[in-house]
Amino acid sequence: MTYVIGETCIDVKDKSCVEVCPVDCIIGTDEDRMLFIDPQECIDCGACVDPCPVDAIYTEEDLPPEWREYTEINSLYVRDPEAARERVAAKKPLVPQGA
Repeated sequence: MTYVIGETCIDVKDKSCVEVCPVDCIIGTDEDRMLFIDPQECIDCGACVDPCPVDAIYTEEDLPPEWREYTEINSLYVRDPEAARERVAAKKPLVPQGA
């Protein structure tokens, strides 16, 4: 079991979860629209869940059904960040400002 960051993190990236993670498994750069959890580094402690202001973090088993794909997207980010960014964009296209 691992924790997964889902769709409500997109375009928010509050980073409260990053501050409390004891193993620094929550990753993402300024160009990313969301944060990701490295499933190989996550120790399943759950420290990141409560600080998240948009309820984006769930155990893999408790992810809402419409977010199941985010398990793979979080894992993909570690291997291929650009491919993960493309998957995020496909799931939730960027809305131009002023639109």
